[in-house]
Amino acid sequence: MMIPAVAPGAARFRLGELAERFALTLIGRPDPIITGVNSLLAATPGEIAFLANPRYRKQLADTAAGAVVIGHQQTRPETGCYLLSDQPYVDFARIASLFEQRPLAVVGIHPSAVIDASAEIAASASIGPLCNIGPRVRIAAGVAIGPGCSIGPDCTIDAHCRLLARVTLVERCRLGQRVLIHPGAVLGAEGFGLAMDHGQWRKVPQLGGVCIGDDCEIGANTCIDRGALGDTTLEADVHLDNLIQVGHNVQIGAHTAIAGCTAIAGSARIGRHCLIGGGAGIIGHIEIADGVVVGAMSLVTHSLREAGEYCSGTPIQPKREWAKNAARFRQLDRIARQLKPKEPKDS
Repeated sequence: MMIPAVAPGAARFRLGELAERFALTLIGRPDPIITGVNSLLAATPGEIAFLANPRYRKQLADTAAGAVVIGHQQTRPETGCYLLSDQPYVDFARIASLFEQRPLAVVGIHPSAVIDASAEIAASASIGPLCNIGPRVRIAAGVAIGPGCSIGPDCTIDAHCRLLARVTLVERCRLGQRVLIHPGAVLGAEGFGLAMDHGQWRKVPQLGGVCIGDDCEIGANTCIDRGALGDTTLEADVHLDNLIQVGHNVQIGAHTAIAGCTAIAGSARIGRHCLIGGGAGIIGHIEIADGVVVGAMSLVTHSLREAGEYCSGTPIQPKREWAKNAARFRQLDRIARQLKPKEPKDS
């Protein structure tokens, strides 16, 4: 039986309430009513904006925002209301979360869902239309499974996870608490394991699973392959953007964020608190230390054993310049050999 949920009303807060709730210093009147958030240029008197990047400071003079979250040391006009913060973007995100209105899950199992008899589903979980729940699946309290999701054999979904729509857990996937998975993601598909056997490929069985830690987020159409032996693992608070490929037996450390279209080959190990830019490529069987930042479109071909920023690739440039440089690039080896000092001959 489905129990309908009640949608929350529109949020309204006095500016003084927000300052007190988030321990921010208020400059200006405490009584303005804030009903939403927006950018500096688009905000209205009932909305709050933020300034974290100094390049946008000139927009402060023109903003109509009811208040602006700003750093303690940032220069600001004498008029207007401000919330002073050590981390303006972080505190703006915390404030913005108060105004997020997402549909509440409907508790119960939709009549069109297909549930295996051996599955265990908590009474407070929500199973949406056209879902398929396979053998020996366990779904904990407060989980919301959106329309069209497929949960395969031996998967476990811990409390308060949200699978938005058309998410597929193929088999042997374990999700920690409060994991958020966006539409179209596929976890637990076979890893790309092949062995050449007398001129033809033989598939290597992928016998492991996928283990996702608490508070992780997995973007739309991202794929995480199950391990060949052992599990592909994301530790707690890992955030993956859309269209990312994570190969079998990859290990990603806690609090790492990876931008869209990145490809990570099998058995790579990525440390904690790393940032991987969009479109990066990481080859298999290498290690990336904690605290590494990899620039967008970089190709990581060897282990990075020290924290820091790493980049590769050629920045964009006018086509005529690029063509000239590309032609010269092919000549670099010959030029280097010509410039290399010649060793003296034995007399």
